[in-house]
Amino acid sequence: MSAKTAVITGSTRGIGAGMAKAFLERGWNVVINGRSAASVEQAAASLSTVNPDAVVLGVPGDVSDYAQVENLWAQAAGRFGKVDLWINNAGLSHAPTPFWEMPPEQMEIIVRANITGTMYGTRVAIRGMLAQGGGALYNMEGLGSSGRQRVSGLSIYASTKAALRFFDQAIAQELAGTPVLFGTLSPGMVLTDMLLNRQVQEGPDWERTKRVFNILADRTETVAPWLVEQMIANREHGRRIRWLTGSKIAWRFLSSPFVKRDLFTDLP
Repeated sequence: MSAKTAVITGSTRGIGAGMAKAFLERGWNVVINGRSAASVEQAAASLSTVNPDAVVLGVPGDVSDYAQVENLWAQAAGRFGKVDLWINNAGLSHAPTPFWEMPPEQMEIIVRANITGTMYGTRVAIRGMLAQGGGALYNMEGLGSSGRQRVSGLSIYASTKAALRFFDQAIAQELAGTPVLFGTLSPGMVLTDMLLNRQVQEGPDWERTKRVFNILADRTETVAPWLVEQMIANREHGRRIRWLTGSKIAWRFLSSPFVKRDLFTDLP
């Protein structure tokens, strides 16, 4: 039986790289992607040592450029024959900034990467999977997907994720009855460089934010393998694979006076 293949956009670092590693550990071939050719090459070289029986292919490309997303599919399908699973993980965040102080150029870059890029990836993957007879497609959620305003200064990023929540629900409905299984990934609060940029750590609310992170957040190496296991086992169309559930949040807060967590000990 030949190995299966997963394509993960935005996977040179953070949770995308963590999921790539977890797939490789489970014998899957993985196609990683990022905007920088240098970062893709570096990540592919690092991941190539994970499992000698699995193959990692690096394909640079900007998800906000449709032709480059088409090329990502073509490279993956050309190398491995088919794409069994595709994850739209690529996205951009920004330092906490009042909306009116955000440069219009930066707004456009974030909206194009998060919304347009996810839509492009979704279209390319669906069309490719319908042509090959099936597959599984997952879109990544993030801060704002719940539709609730929780963090000040992230209006652009959170709004893109809120918009994608509606898009995801529509895609799940449209794909019902087809051979393409669709779902979403909700990793919760994961300590990645997107979440912990220097401007956040130097902000006035950092100490309070840090306390909340130590209660609710987790490291990539904890969350990514769990998400991958859930995707591999999942057969439910429209499923929202959610790491940080309501019951888990409640338990973490209730137990926080007795269970002390410090996730920042080894961070640079």
